[in-house]
Amino acid sequence: MPSPGKRKPRKAEAAAIAVGAPAATKRGTTAVDLRIYRAVVNAVMSHRLPPGTHLGEADFCELYQVSRTTVRKALQRLAHDHIIELRPNRGAVIASPTPEEARDIFAARRAIEREIVPLVIRNATPASLKQIRAALHAEDQARRTGDRAGWIRLGGEFHILLAELAGNQVLQRFMAELVSRCSLIIALYEAPGATMCENDEHQDLATLIEQGKIKEATHLIEHHLLEIEARLHLNEQDKKVNLAEALSGY
Repeated sequence: MPSPGKRKPRKAEAAAIAVGAPAATKRGTTAVDLRIYRAVVNAVMSHRLPPGTHLGEADFCELYQVSRTTVRKALQRLAHDHIIELRPNRGAVIASPTPEEARDIFAARRAIEREIVPLVIRNATPASLKQIRAALHAEDQARRTGDRAGWIRLGGEFHILLAELAGNQVLQRFMAELVSRCSLIIALYEAPGATMCENDEHQDLATLIEQGKIKEATHLIEHHLLEIEARLHLNEQDKKVNLAEALSGY
């Protein structure tokens, strides 16, 4: 993670952290391990790989005709972004956040976003407001086409954008990790077919930001996150999965 004195991460890089898609220019990334990485992320976001699913290195080697070294590079990136856990004597499994972890993560995110929203309003410019509206348009397009993975990715990018526009690099780095972990929790525990964030809530927030209403916008972001958390089904899942079928198409 870069120190406060180094350059500000570009939006594309921050969004990559948030939604489980490593920047294409990351040192050491190859087309094959990036493909494996994205296949797992998409399968998780589409509910084809539930919590606790074991990911065998040998299975990946056979599916993608690659070495274990390549597979391990992809698994390390997935672990770094909290999509999977690397467990001793068991290998890689899809992360299974406990209900307590989920509540703690959402509580931390509410605390951070309560600080971000007022900063966004105070620093608002015509250009930043245009960026917010463009992000909402992209999110709405994904919702209309039924792209669940896109909903989750763009919902996370919207919140990352607000953190960027707040102008505080420390808050932005915190948000990158929190949004990444929240996106995983939502993908795993929200009912299939449900949206990550109702687009109207984001639209209402954007309107309040444009109107400079700090108190109302801060209240809305907290309510918004509480509503997302309330829609989750934090129950244990135990489902047998065929890895080849789950990753088909990727």
